[in-house]
Amino acid sequence: MKNLLIFLTFCISLNAIQIKQLPIIFDKKRIDLTKEYIKTHYELEVDDITIIPKMIVIHHTALNNLKKSYKRFYPSKLLSDRKDIVKAGNLNVSAHFLVARDGTIYSLMPETFMARHVIGLNYSSIGIENVGGQSKNDKLTKAQLKSNIDLVNYLKEKYKTIEYLIAHSEYTRYKSHELWLEKDKNYETIKTDPHKDFMKALRKKISGLKN
Repeated sequence: MKNLLIFLTFCISLNAIQIKQLPIIFDKKRIDLTKEYIKTHYELEVDDITIIPKMIVIHHTALNNLKKSYKRFYPSKLLSDRKDIVKAGNLNVSAHFLVARDGTIYSLMPETFMARHVIGLNYSSIGIENVGGQSKNDKLTKAQLKSNIDLVNYLKEKYKTIEYLIAHSEYTRYKSHELWLEKDKNYETIKTDPHKDFMKALRKKISGLKN
């Protein structure tokens, strides 16, 4: 009876989260560019771009508009204004999820496909982008916080391999970690997302994940 109650509770928790589909382009070109990125940056020859999720990385888009944020991720090829990272490859940046200001969660791509969203850790992580964070005063919303809590809990229950929850701004701490794969020692960018208060509030509601 105890196991049955645990199972039913798990099913209810999965059904409680609402995720809408808003797919970005994921054609052969994007898959080939992803394989190329994996080969160049991780020195791995792969037949497909599937990953085993071990980490969740939280981001913000620095744009206050859902459509504008989505358009940044939509194409397969990196946009021409990304001068800061274009030398590292033509694969466009993306994330697995995008959370709107009202808390609506959108799925952009398959959860177990690799996305380019965090240097060195793409091959083992799921990325969650939040619309906003354009300035220090532009805080992410309470609705977004709730949705991130729900989404992280959903993912860690779905993928028992997930052990870590980090902010994008914390990625360089993992340079000596076993999950770190980046071979280009000069490939590094300064990130501040999301705001520290947001991560602090998020972590208060998440148990069982390291940072």
